[in-house]
Amino acid sequence: MSTTSVSVKSKVEIAKSVKVAIAKGDGIGPEIMDATLRILDAAGAKITPEFIDIGEKVYESGNTSGISEEAWNAIRRNKIILKAPITTPQGKGYKSLNVTLRKSLGLFANVRPVSALHPYVHTHFPSMDVVVIRENEEDLYAGIEHQQTQDVVQCLKLITRPGCERIIRYAFEYARAYNRNKVTCMVKDNIMKLTDGLFHQVFVEIGAEYEDITQDVQIIDIGSARLAAKPENYDVIVTSNLYGDIISDIAAEIAGSVGMAGSSNIGTEVAMFEAIHGSAPDISGKQIANPSGLLNAAVMMLTHIGQHKIADTIKNAWLATLEQGIHTADIYNKEHSKRKVNTSQFADEVIARLGSQPEHLTISKLSEGNGKITIPEYQRKDSDKILLGVDVFLDWPENNPQKLGEALEKIDSYKMKLKMITNRGVKVYPNGLDETFCTDHWRCRFVSEDMDVNHKTLTYKEVDFEQVINLLSKLHADGFDVIKTENLYEFDKKRGFSLGQGE
Repeated sequence: MSTTSVSVKSKVEIAKSVKVAIAKGDGIGPEIMDATLRILDAAGAKITPEFIDIGEKVYESGNTSGISEEAWNAIRRNKIILKAPITTPQGKGYKSLNVTLRKSLGLFANVRPVSALHPYVHTHFPSMDVVVIRENEEDLYAGIEHQQTQDVVQCLKLITRPGCERIIRYAFEYARAYNRNKVTCMVKDNIMKLTDGLFHQVFVEIGAEYEDITQDVQIIDIGSARLAAKPENYDVIVTSNLYGDIISDIAAEIAGSVGMAGSSNIGTEVAMFEAIHGSAPDISGKQIANPSGLLNAAVMMLTHIGQHKIADTIKNAWLATLEQGIHTADIYNKEHSKRKVNTSQFADEVIARLGSQPEHLTISKLSEGNGKITIPEYQRKDSDKILLGVDVFLDWPENNPQKLGEALEKIDSYKMKLKMITNRGVKVYPNGLDETFCTDHWRCRFVSEDMDVNHKTLTYKEVDFEQVINLLSKLHADGFDVIKTENLYEFDKKRGFSLGQGE
């Protein structure tokens, strides 16, 4: 089976300089990037910056994507980008450039390590050391939205098997590479049985190949609560895009500060490194921003390109600086801080400690990792796919499911009949409840007329696509406003669609 390397690892430091696309970003971005680059240069990081413009100024110049062709070319040419926070102008319909970069470049894995810096940075969880590995390309962040009726808008949640396989295997491989012992999967498949159910299923399948690693699955709501209450019980967490976005911020905040955390975005060809915080325009230009988040991202970048010893040198100098009470305003506290410094001064203090190690905080030993991370290319399996019916979504303004159901029962369509109607997922016909609130958005499930709709086993019968086309033609001819259809399929004798609540 062919594999693709998504992380570089070498026993010997790479002598050749690596070209890196550098985006200084917006707001506090230029200040923290300048501080970070000074530290990298002083530590002897072997990188050659190629500066690119992305973000707010590019948007406002008339480029609706927020990134120029030249910047795209630089990123694709260099394969590595270190990016400060950027601003997406609000209220103008612009898409997030962060999401565009991640999806366009195939950066499927978002890795966010968070560890406590107790007692120098305040936290209630001094032993916390968690890595959140978040799927980075799909889920609700696909951004596929539609207004379908006057009352109802929808957002499509897309979860794919190749997406699940890549991120889950990456999580297990990361745990092995960095000597971590446990991987926790967080999903909501008690409700979203197909989408989150697939993520859970793939976790179990791939997890069987890693018997040396402890594994568990938690529902995202209680999992988030437990993470916030007892983060020391977690090691590596793998989850889908939206959940990962939320819990990684929770983890960073309870560890001390979102402003301290960096992240990597890893793909098969390109990798991007950034702080997880925003551009903070309210403090822009004041030289008070903490560069630690971007600096930690840069340390991850150095590890990725094989410069592990330099990464350790910088990380240990940073830890020593914090340990000795040299703090920016956001983490300054009277008990453990000795001196409040600005952005540039903090960089000076880290540079002054290059070659030092912390006395109390855990010494960084990134150079002791044990291998590169490789992900097998996705192999699609053949499956038997059978059409069993169709869900027809109607825009119908009357709040009377009985009337709608009776009208649809009369549709003369070749070998198809109405099975049920739902409104916002709840069955309202036949035998719905008067108390159920209804909007103008109705899902009407049509199946083969040979199916016994009262059969408790819910055994569907195969239909032809021509029957679906004929049904839609009849509905249109009878004046029904069809706004969307979803074909109902069976894959390898397994139902590929959800039942209505109450069906």
